[in-house]
Amino acid sequence: MRHDEAVATLKDESIKCSDRLRFNVESGHKVAVKMFLCCWLVLGALIPLTLSTDPGVKVKLTAKGLEYGRQLGMVSIQEKLKTIQVPDFSGNQRVTPIGKVKYSLTNLKIVDVGLPTSSVALVPGTGVRLSIGKAFIRLHGNWRVKFLRIIKNSGSFDLSVSDLTVGTSIAVESDETGRPAVNTVDCAATVGSANIKFHGGASWLYNLFRKFIDKAIRRALERQICPLVTNAISDLNPQLKTLNVLAKVDKHAEIEYSMVSSPAVTASSLELGLKGEFYNIGKKQEPPFSAAAFNLPPQADSMLYIGLSAFTANSAAFVYSAAGALSLYVTDDMVPPASPFRLNTNTFGVFIPQIAQRFLGLTMKLLVKTVKPPVVTFEPNNTMVKASGTVTAYAIHPNSTLSPLFVLNLESSVSAQPFLSEMRVAGRVSLNNMDLTVGTSYVGEFQVGLLNSIFRMVLRAVVIPVLNVQLAKGYPLPAIGKMQLVNTQLQVLKDYMLIGTDVQFNSIHGASRG
Repeated sequence: MRHDEAVATLKDESIKCSDRLRFNVESGHKVAVKMFLCCWLVLGALIPLTLSTDPGVKVKLTAKGLEYGRQLGMVSIQEKLKTIQVPDFSGNQRVTPIGKVKYSLTNLKIVDVGLPTSSVALVPGTGVRLSIGKAFIRLHGNWRVKFLRIIKNSGSFDLSVSDLTVGTSIAVESDETGRPAVNTVDCAATVGSANIKFHGGASWLYNLFRKFIDKAIRRALERQICPLVTNAISDLNPQLKTLNVLAKVDKHAEIEYSMVSSPAVTASSLELGLKGEFYNIGKKQEPPFSAAAFNLPPQADSMLYIGLSAFTANSAAFVYSAAGALSLYVTDDMVPPASPFRLNTNTFGVFIPQIAQRFLGLTMKLLVKTVKPPVVTFEPNNTMVKASGTVTAYAIHPNSTLSPLFVLNLESSVSAQPFLSEMRVAGRVSLNNMDLTVGTSYVGEFQVGLLNSIFRMVLRAVVIPVLNVQLAKGYPLPAIGKMQLVNTQLQVLKDYMLIGTDVQFNSIHGASRG
């Protein structure tokens, strides 16, 4: 029974149990308890099934990648803090020996924001902790005073806020679309000191009660800093929503990269488990196999590691096989001109005389196709693909009608060399071996071994080059926005491929390469 069928069955049983519980609760306490236990056992069996989906693709963000994210994030936070709006201040203050002084501070504008010290750290099981220290904000504004009822004066001032600290915890979760999302769990901000320098006129008056003004301004700033930092963190979500959870590959297939579970956060990395499954476009048919658990190695030299499991590759084979895309008609004009073997009845008549006798002087074509999905396996530094197929030979009459000659069963294996082309995984294959047996003959008995050299040439010179053209187009990797990969390495390990890479986002606040 497939996973989804099992879940549906258990859900049905859960509903039935619930109905029986409601029906029997009035019949006695013992019956009700029995029904309750029945429902509990069914739900207990249901829970592990619904949580047991293993990812086909894993993406791991390392401390190096987190540091690059900090650099991008600080640019955003700095821009947000520049938008702080400090309100005008006005009031009365008694100053000895002058008496009551009316004052106002207006037009306070941010002229500079500095965030010289910041750090990020992963919080296991939660997300990220961001700390900002030794930050400063410089403002400029105007002052005005009135004292002794008739004396008025005005000027300007410069305000320097220093020793500003911010600490915030950021949770990383999965949203309803299967994309990562962040939100602020808590935030605290303090302003260590505010130094005001007044210019012009009776600025000496302000120096008499600067402590009162310092305190008021610090409070006004502290109230705004955390909301602005929270907004800067929330601004990451539109970028995260660009994750290509459903990426088109070609006219036959698309690949799903939605998250299958919450992010796994440790002290050294943040790991996302993505579905990593191919589907026929417009038709979500699950393959008769599921993803197996695999673990990424503890490498941390690159910003990002992407693990692509054999499940992902085999789901692609299943999809293209179901779409009928793994078939090819081979005609003589596709055979290299220098080849001594031609696709005609004269060539094949040398090995199978009946063909020359019955179909003299006709051209031929071959239909090469798989009869079931190929199987891809990953071993250290070795990618193998095994395919079962058939080769049907036809004689082409002058009026274009076809006469079948024979059908051969073909078992073949190829070695694959995966590589990266920008943001896509591509590959090429080379023939290892093949084995032919006669499936059906329409021309009588013949020794299939005599045809090995012809069909080996057909596979190597025609079929595999055509296949490699398609494989070179590749399929898209999971990506966010206009992400680019740099310093990339690809290695094949047991049951999965591992891509280690640094990244850059040219479109985010003008950020440069990481």
